[in-house]
Amino acid sequence: MTDCKRKNSKKREALLAALRAEKSHPSAEALYRALKPDYPELSLGTVYRNLAVLEEEGQAVAVATVDGQLRYDGRTEPHAHFICRVCSRVEDLELPDMAGPLYARAGESLGCLPEGYSLSIRGVCAACRHP
Repeated sequence: MTDCKRKNSKKREALLAALRAEKSHPSAEALYRALKPDYPELSLGTVYRNLAVLEEEGQAVAVATVDGQLRYDGRTEPHAHFICRVCSRVEDLELPDMAGPLYARAGESLGCLPEGYSLSIRGVCAACRHP
């Protein structure tokens, strides 16, 4: 980790706060638009760089690419997502933990040390099914 990544940054703190407050799993562009009024000097590149730092530090997760944009989550504990193919909504799914046994099997069969997982279910959300 470089020294610049270790420094506290008001922009990074604001970005993390915005990400954690937003339940829609926003893209970098959406976060940029939300923060720009309060940080006029903010650039989209800064948002992308800081999201990468937050991911590296385990404070953010890249969920999935939806409509060509990577979507992020400030909720970092393992959980699944539902992605609507019609409206592009990304929602958290509360499912029982199925990863524990899979971790053990992956470790046994491959000799690896699993550190996380990503599960996304795609389909049509209730709002799009019943407009």
